[in-house]
Amino acid sequence: MHFQQPNNQTTDTSTLAWLALLALAVAVYAFGLGGQYIPNIGDELVYTHIARLTAASNHWLPLVSELEHTRNTKPPLLFWQAMVAGDWGRNWHMAALRTPSLIYTLLLAGAVAWTVQSITRNLRTACLAACVYLAFFCTFRFGRPFLTSAPETFWLNAPIFWLLWQRLRPTPATQATSLSWLTHIGFGMAMGLGLAYKSFALIAPAAAALWCAQLASSPTLSWRVALKTTVKVSLSAAIALGIFALWFVLDPDPGAVWQEFIIAENAGKLSNSLGYWHVALLGGGVSMWAQLLAYAQNAGLLAFVVLGLMWTGLRLGFQTWRARENADHTKLSPHLLILLAWLAVWLIVFTLPSQRSARYVVPAMPAMAMLIALYWGRIGRGWFLLSLLLCGILIGGLGRIAWAAHDVGIGTTLELSATLLAVTASLLVVIGGLVKPAWTRACTVAATLAVYACFSLTTAPLNGAAGHYPAEVIAKLQQARIAVPNNFNGEFERFQFVLPGNQFVPYDSEGRAASHAIGTAGELSRLLASHDAVIWLQAEPTELAPPCVPGCTVLGTRWEVKGRHQSGEINLANLWYPQSWLFRREWLVATSPPASAAPH
Repeated sequence: MHFQQPNNQTTDTSTLAWLALLALAVAVYAFGLGGQYIPNIGDELVYTHIARLTAASNHWLPLVSELEHTRNTKPPLLFWQAMVAGDWGRNWHMAALRTPSLIYTLLLAGAVAWTVQSITRNLRTACLAACVYLAFFCTFRFGRPFLTSAPETFWLNAPIFWLLWQRLRPTPATQATSLSWLTHIGFGMAMGLGLAYKSFALIAPAAAALWCAQLASSPTLSWRVALKTTVKVSLSAAIALGIFALWFVLDPDPGAVWQEFIIAENAGKLSNSLGYWHVALLGGGVSMWAQLLAYAQNAGLLAFVVLGLMWTGLRLGFQTWRARENADHTKLSPHLLILLAWLAVWLIVFTLPSQRSARYVVPAMPAMAMLIALYWGRIGRGWFLLSLLLCGILIGGLGRIAWAAHDVGIGTTLELSATLLAVTASLLVVIGGLVKPAWTRACTVAATLAVYACFSLTTAPLNGAAGHYPAEVIAKLQQARIAVPNNFNGEFERFQFVLPGNQFVPYDSEGRAASHAIGTAGELSRLLASHDAVIWLQAEPTELAPPCVPGCTVLGTRWEVKGRHQSGEINLANLWYPQSWLFRREWLVATSPPASAAPH
């Protein structure tokens, strides 16, 4: 069976519209790259901490960390990237550290577009595929932060992209049967770079996907072809593992690498105290059944579209089975076989470990984007409508949050106006997709990207004056010893970007938030007695000053987004009033205003 080719008789206007949407997607990804609240995972600050201290040591290895048991939890290439991007500490800004991730993500979007262009000879469909890939929430969340999936997704899948392009060349079948030994050496080097970003364990899905894709798309398949392909892919895997193993050769303390990375970080994911089969079958969100929906989960707002693609695939597969007597209907296109093998292998491999997460199959999401683009017209409109409605709800919610933030003094009227203008335009896109069937599919992708744009605009004021301390306060506090709240591993590292040039001592404020009335003033007094200054968080919306006032001096105030909430803190009664549960003040207090902080 061949998939239905998209209609090549597209208008210039349609192509230009998709090009414009792709340009908008790139702008959305670049906007606010250094922001404090871009979607990420909490461990980004942990690895930023390791990169900063390793750069301060003026050595590539060993990795350095002040956090217990979190020094060799990722291979060094991830940290080296940050060290170079941050100019060894001289340009230590989040935007600089995240820029390489953004470049990798845009290169992947370009590879997706190039591949679909080679398949369909249609620029509109190529742009569509790139927009879909950038519209996936996993791409937006993991394709921009410093701790990201973009580098390993690029390098581990470079061989698959190369195979796709090779199979699409108009060459005789005899020339396309197998790739050369030299090509497989290059594959090994590319996959080795991917392993050096994340883990040696990723060689399993990467090599298996390459092996299956080559055999599935081979014009002639025999035991000789299978054996030769197996040997060549094994060579690629061996080279990749050899590149990863250089870590043990170059690191002055290979024993620590073995204990912290191989044993604790990787082997620990293969065991579970509750029993393998208990978790696999009854583990809820980490069960095998949940993992089967990993691609839909990674798609985020486009989850329904992914489900629609799966339903379309099942329907077409059943039709193929019914028409199996016709050989023309049972033969799949080589590139389609490669994409299916890519998706299947990654899903199967990461269904087997005892620790499962949708994030582990992010490297296969480019294949999902290409399949959606290729079957764009065959996915039912209803699937897009569900995603479109979800986008509309989120856009409206973001508009309300922006309004509430302005009410409490976060951001300027101009910033609120820009956000509300974007919200209005985005809602018009949603309405257009709902009322005009011909626009539904395109409007769904546009609305998804609009959600990301509205989110960035809503949080933009917190990257300005409202979310930072005054410059004169930062200038006075240099080399000061400051106590900072730390409710999550490595959270204190964020103050390196808020109050650079100081020494931060973390303290746990989780319990204080749960029992605000008990001993908070005493705790703050104790911290002030042993530190030059203290970062203190507002516990209740009615708290307008830290409990030490008037016995202390408030050096500065800024707003922050509250990331963790107590049970019952958010309910139907206050859902429309995010100012009561989403934002809180953060005070920088001291016993007396420092004329100049003494070095410690």
